[in-house]
Amino acid sequence: MWATAVGVARVRALESEREDALFRDPLARAFAAAGGLWPSSPLPDDEAARRRRLAVSFSIVIRTKFLDDLLRQACASGVRQVVLLGAGMDSRAFRMDWPAGTRLFEVDTAAPLDFKASVLRQERAVAGCERITVAVDLREDWPGALAAAGHDPAAPTVWIAEGLLIYLPADAVELLLARIGAQSAAGSRMGLTLGSRGVIERFGADAAPGSAASMWVSEMPDDPVSWLAGHGWEADCHTLRERAAAYGRPVSTPPQHEERPGGLISAVRR
Repeated sequence: MWATAVGVARVRALESEREDALFRDPLARAFAAAGGLWPSSPLPDDEAARRRRLAVSFSIVIRTKFLDDLLRQACASGVRQVVLLGAGMDSRAFRMDWPAGTRLFEVDTAAPLDFKASVLRQERAVAGCERITVAVDLREDWPGALAAAGHDPAAPTVWIAEGLLIYLPADAVELLLARIGAQSAAGSRMGLTLGSRGVIERFGADAAPGSAASMWVSEMPDDPVSWLAGHGWEADCHTLRERAAAYGRPVSTPPQHEERPGGLISAVRR
């Protein structure tokens, strides 16, 4: 699945080239090139497939900005531990300004971390914080591996699960949230992206085998705020449309279905 992470890097590289970019990711192009996705592939001829790809790319851009802001706010509140779950080609350790003393843990399987390391060496990239990679499958004892790498559950942590939960069945999502909660001191923060209701039907029904959408299995619950309250988190929930408008990238098309609670989640551990 880590090839999907290279696809996300391609989207971030394209956004970084815009004059009005919502973020700059200097490493994204190198990840995309090393993964064979640069120069960018042309949009499909099929109009429906074209719209789907553009919609997914747009959502990646908006969620990236949303989580960047969440991380800055968490650091401003004094949090100095960051955990990226399913880190993929995330380059926040390198492209963001971090307060002194910040430790950032990237949790993913060995294959994407090894690929990423080779590109980082090639680019001579230098992290702006203490960056620690943790090679472990999230279906295994990742909390144990994280603790062995130096994570301190007694200190607040900001957790990021970006583009991850949609690939996990419901029981795995519940387990992940329980494990995060067990490692989270009061004042910890969390940023999640959840598949909106109906997204699998709209995008996955005729998705090409092996594509990202073909592997989507999980959508958000009807009431994400109550769901996360049950896990010990006080959550705010935002729609893509709402955040896009706030960032100066309003969605021009009217909603095709009833707008439900959104899939961009920020939460605080009380």
